[in-house]
Formats: sequence, C-alpha cells, structure tokens
Amino acid sequence: MERRTFLTGSMSAAGAAALAGAPSTAHASADTPAHAAVPPSPTGPATAPRPHYTANRAPLRPEPFLRLPPGSITPKGWLRAQLDLQLDGLNGRMPEVSDYLDERTSGWSVADHDGWEELPYWLRGFGDLGYVTQDSRVLETTRAWIDRILATRQPDGFFGPARLRTALGGGPDFWPHMPVLDALRTWHEYSGDDRVVPALTGWLKYLHTQPGTLFGQGWGAARVGDTIDTAYWLYNRTGDAWLLDLVHTLHTHSADYTHTVPTWHNVNLAQGFREPAQYGVLAGDDSFLGATHRVYDTVMARYGQFPGGGFAADENARPGYHDPRQGFETCGIVEFMHSHQLLTRITGDTVWADRCEDLALNTLPAAFDPRQKGTHYVTAANSVQLDNVAKSHGQFDNDFAMQAYRPGVHDYRCCPHNYGMGWPYYAEEMWLASLDGGLCASLYGESTVRAKVGDGTTVTVTEQTAYPFDDTVTLTVSAPHAVTFPLYLRVPGWCREPSVRLAGRPVPVRRSGGHLVVDRRWHDGDRLVLRLPMRTRVRTWHGSADSVSVHHGPLTYSLRIEEEWRRTGGSDAWPEYEVRPRSPWNYALELDARDPARSFAVERTRARAADPFTHSGTPVLLRAKGRRLDGWTRDDQDVVAPLQQSPARTTRPVEHLTLVPAAAARLRITAFPTAAARGRAQDWAAVTASFSGVDSPQALLMNADAEPSGSYDQSVPRFTWWDRTGTEEWIRYDYAEPVRVGAVAVYWYDDTGHGACRVPESWRLEHRGTDGVWRPLGESAAHGTATDRFNRLSFPAVTTTALRITAHLKTGFSGGLLAWRTES
Repeated sequence: MERRTFLTGSMSAAGAAALAGAPSTAHASADTPAHAAVPPSPTGPATAPRPHYTANRAPLRPEPFLRLPPGSITPKGWLRAQLDLQLDGLNGRMPEVSDYLDERTSGWSVADHDGWEELPYWLRGFGDLGYVTQDSRVLETTRAWIDRILATRQPDGFFGPARLRTALGGGPDFWPHMPVLDALRTWHEYSGDDRVVPALTGWLKYLHTQPGTLFGQGWGAARVGDTIDTAYWLYNRTGDAWLLDLVHTLHTHSADYTHTVPTWHNVNLAQGFREPAQYGVLAGDDSFLGATHRVYDTVMARYGQFPGGGFAADENARPGYHDPRQGFETCGIVEFMHSHQLLTRITGDTVWADRCEDLALNTLPAAFDPRQKGTHYVTAANSVQLDNVAKSHGQFDNDFAMQAYRPGVHDYRCCPHNYGMGWPYYAEEMWLASLDGGLCASLYGESTVRAKVGDGTTVTVTEQTAYPFDDTVTLTVSAPHAVTFPLYLRVPGWCREPSVRLAGRPVPVRRSGGHLVVDRRWHDGDRLVLRLPMRTRVRTWHGSADSVSVHHGPLTYSLRIEEEWRRTGGSDAWPEYEVRPRSPWNYALELDARDPARSFAVERTRARAADPFTHSGTPVLLRAKGRRLDGWTRDDQDVVAPLQQSPARTTRPVEHLTLVPAAAARLRITAFPTAAARGRAQDWAAVTASFSGVDSPQALLMNADAEPSGSYDQSVPRFTWWDRTGTEEWIRYDYAEPVRVGAVAVYWYDDTGHGACRVPESWRLEHRGTDGVWRPLGESAAHGTATDRFNRLSFPAVTTTALRITAHLKTGFSGGLLAWRTES
C-alpha cells in the first residue's frame, strides 16, 4: 500500500486527539524548557559580539545557535566510515537502482513527465553527503540535478512536474517541493549559486497567491513547518516582508499542532510536531514552544515507551499497539532527528540534541544492513526475525512485507530515497555557530570544524574522540593569532559530573542551561579536554509493562542474538537479505534488587570504533545475567509476542548473557522483562488458536489491562476467528510454570451492524491436567455470552499449565474476543 493512501485515515483524527494540557488559546503561557541556553542577542549593546553567519532578522526571534555553511565540518572516525558506506551504498548509488531518478523520465527534469517525492527525498540527503565528504562524483551529480530542476522554472514561479499543479483537488500539491527546497538551500550555501534565491522567491510567491485552504490539504498540511523554515531562510537573505505574511497563512490553515495532535501518521508527527515552535519564532509567544513540547510529550507517553528515541508507529500510531515490537518507520527516524536538530538551534535546549543523539546512535544504524545496500521500512526495539513475509494478523499497520533488508524502491519507496539525510545532517549539526560569535560542540564525534569566531577570525578546531564508546573529547584550536570567543560544550542529560581541563589544568567555565561555556582568549595550539564520565543505568518503562532497558553513557544495549543472514534475492551489487535468529532470545534479566546497575559489567573488545555497528565491530559490550522465559514466544508468523507484566515468573537457571550496543544488533531485544522466581512474579502465557486469519491471538496479551468500552470497541486490538463461520474453534493459554486459577473473565467481540462477528452460540473452558488430558471447568450454565461486559466464570481452583476456550460459532457468523483474564 502506498503511503498516500493513509492520508485520509491519518488526518481524520484531527479534531479528536486533543493535547493533554493544551492551552485553550494560542497565547496561553508555556512551560519553560529546562535546558535552554540563549547566547546574548545581537540586538543588545553595540559592543556585544555579533554572529558571523546568517541570523534571524527582526521581527523574528534570534536563534541561539546557527548552522555553519555546508563543508565547514569534516567528519572523521566511525562517522566518516558510515558516510563512506553510504557513498558506496544505496543512497550514494541510488541512480543505479531507482527508476524514479532517471533524468529522461523524471518530472523534475522534464516537466511534462511524472514525479513526486522520491527524487526530492533522495537529492536532499545525497547533496549533503557530497558536502560533508567532498566526493567529486556526488558533487557533480548534485550540480547536474540542481541544473535540471532549475531549468523547469515557469514565469509564475512554479517548477518541477507540471502535473503537481493540479494534483491536489485541482490545486497544487506543494508537499513534494519541500525536500527540494532544502536541497536548493544547502546547494546555495555550499556553492553560492545565484539562481537559488530567485527560484525560491518565485516558488514562495506562487504559494502566496494560493488560497489559504490549500495548506490544509495533503501531506503538506501536516508538514508545513518545512516550508516555514524555507520562508525564514529566504527572509533572512532578502528582507521581503510578504514572506512573513505567508508564514502566518501557512500556520493558520495547516494542521493544528498548537491545540491537538492532528495526525497519528509517524512521519507527519516526526516532521510536524515542531511547527508551533517554528511559528513562535515569528509570533514571539512562548506558548507555541510549549505546544511543541506537549505534542512530543503526549506522543511519547502513549507510544514512546521503549528505548531508542522513537515511538510505536509502523505507519500510524494505533491505540493498543504501543509494544516495543511495533517499530518506527525509517523515514520517521531521520525526520525526527532533523526536527530535533532544528529545535536545538531554535531553543538552545540541549534536550533536543540528546534526543537526536539517542536516535542516531541507537536506532538509525539498524535501519539498514551493515553495508548499507538495503534498508527496511520499520526498525523495532524488539524484533527477532527480519523476513520478507507479509504479516496478515494485524501485527503491523501495513499488509506488505517490510522487515527484510532490500533496496525496496517500489515497495516502501519513501524510506530508501529518504534515509540518506540521516548521517550527513548529523555530521553538519555536530558543530554550530553561536549567536555571540562563538562555537558550540553539539553532537560529539571525531571531526574538524573551520569557522569564523570572535572578531571574525577563522579558526579550526580538531576534535579527537571515540565517543560514544569513550568518555573523553579532546579539542585542539588552530588560529592565526589569539582570539576571544565562547566555546559551548553540550553536557548530555545522562552525565552527572563533566569536567574540563586546558593544558592539563582545570579551566574556568560557566553553566548556560545544558552547556558548559569556556569563554576566553584562545591561542594557537590550545588543547582542551572534556570528560563526560559514563555510568550504567537501568530504566523502567512503566508504560510497557515495567520492562527495562540498559544504558551506558549515550548507548542503549540489546541482547546479542546470533544472526543468520540469508540472501533471498537481488543482485550481487544489490543483495536482499533476511535475518533469522540462531540463538535463544527470550530472556528476562536478573537484576540486583537494591542497585540494578550493579547487575552489568562493561567489557572492552579489541575492535576499533571505525565500524562499530556490527557484533564483531563494536568496541564495547556489557555482561549480564538472565533466565529463559518460555512463556515469551513468537507468533505463527514469527513476530515476537508483546511484553507481559514484569517481573516474570521463571525457574529456569541463571545464564550469562552478552549485550551489545543496540545499533549493532539487527535482531534486537532492547526492552527486557525482569525475572523473578517467587513473590510478586507474574505468570506469562503463550497464546495460540485453532485459526487466526486477520486478527492476532496476541491481542489478548496486549489487552491484559484493557477496559473495553463495548463489544465493538475499535480502539483496542482484537482477536477473531474470521473468516471461519459456524464452526467450533479454540484459543488457549500455555504457561511455562504451573499456575493456580480459580476464575476467568471473557469479553466477547461483537460487531452487529458492522460485520459478521457475534458472540458464540456456546463455549466451554478446559484445563490441561498433569496427564495431558483436557478437563472442563465451571458449570455449563455459567458460561456467559453477554455483550458489552466481562463474562466471569468461577470454579474450584486448579493448578494447570494450560487453559483452553472452545467456542461454538453461530451459524453464518464468526466470533472473537477483546480480552480474556484469569484469576487465582
């Protein structure tokens, strides 16, 4: 299914999803960001340092930090290795794979041909890949595509595929142009091409002539912050006041993130949640930044209850489907990173850089195979088989295969074209200019940066570090003469006791929000050492059944599952792979009750950090202990079962486990149950059924604590035997450890008036004895079939390892359950 087909369903919830704590008007007061660091404004005293790079003009609010021109930063170490893989991988050689990039047939070069988001997505990341690597092939290809795109300009400012003029209800579909605008901007910043500003001016003037209702339609309505960003970029260079009028129009008529969550589509959210904060730069009202924080917090509280920085949206975020197995679309990963980068600059708040780093270091590398020859649609915190098989029980929101590593340009074509922005944008945001004429080390990694500071002197800072695999960052300044400027150093939120030394001695620093600032007269050869001591932490995810994740410094750790890579298709140049497990994965962690972090030991390997996102290449491991949890299984389509409540009861022996950085694990258990043999331990059940066609038996685990509003409640997952009708069917719980049961409560699914599922004609409950024989439980008359409530059946308590419900479906009808609970 193509992404555009989800638009109606995704956007239709606009009025229903109100923000928790949202202001009743756009001008209500907002929460103050906890880590904001705002360098002095250039509108202050005449003696105050001024920025050396394009900054916001009045009336736009000043941004604390500014992007440096592309090419200012040279990444090295492991990041350069990832970029080199990208050069020779899918993004770097996409024209060999994707027919959307054929200059003879693309509407972005021949206007009367077709074209949509694919080439814009690709070119945005591809161009910046050239700027950060200085690869001549990439730079030349970028220039050629910029030439082709600009050659399609029309007198009224429109450019690109002519079909897009009328593609959206008879009016222009302005979404596919948004990534092109980004590509044109960075090309101009890199090359100084004087055609770009007139082209952007013409396009935005064209939009300015459109009715405001246009901006409430299509994908662009949910992603309009991208166009606002371009309008600001152009205004800061031309001073044309009509651009600010256009921003007002865009904000007024587009998806309303200020008061609601207007869409639950993952990429829409990843791009769109920042729009209020962006508009607030013009509006001068802190409530808009508060709205962005509230959208983020609302989404993450419901669907982001697992490690890795993303949220559960295997297309759309769906009620009930928040388990770590659901995954996050690759487009969502890179767009969320980009949003966090933009918000870092707008606000100066280090929490956004922390969030970007979390996604980049723990989730992004697992979105593609280690050679970057293929990607997949979703990356999950918990995933134990990546196959090229569609899942038909509703486990995911899409009904196509989307887990194997493939070029995928005709299957999930957005992600292969769009993923390329991830690492290049990350590299370009490692260093930022500060508004007061300084520099900010925002995202740590081995690199050099060349920038103007202080009185306009150009300096070079060389960064030597193995971060995130080591805690020491060494910065060496090269300057033609002594120069005074502030150096901002981000302190990650997990770091308690950072330290800074210059020439081996402590240096005076000041705190500015989440930054340490060294403001001094710098000399050529000055060598500053920043230490960010790393510690092991265990986080409990109460929204995911009290599962836990394990972290050391900025890295999240996953169980090392032995991976079997099977080539299933493709070519030698572009192979396609499935990944299957060759070792057990269903472990619950054994934790020290008083100090869970003491349960883990850090171990250094002999691997260098040059290519760290594989089992063999990672320079650091964690040693742990755990117990097998036999009640945690895969379903009949090899999708890992949802988590149940921790701690989980298991009497299996303690085993020694190895954890690897999550980004090095393609098969991943990252949200772990905890183990207990007694006390408040919870019994886990594996669920199977006589038949599951479109609705998974796992729904009963997902609904363990659900309170359905009625038998036709569509907001919770369900299990049905559809499309079996009039037959005898069963569903059962199997326990690894014997359990004591004295009652069950069943909530039947019934879609009278909508479909062909009804409560059953009758049903019976059985338990399996120690001899393996199934025996009935409860009086027949007590097996209730009422709708819109739990039907409770009690009986003399039994000890058993399995329970089974057998239902006689009504003639001509199917049936199912929303919930099945057991009581001791």
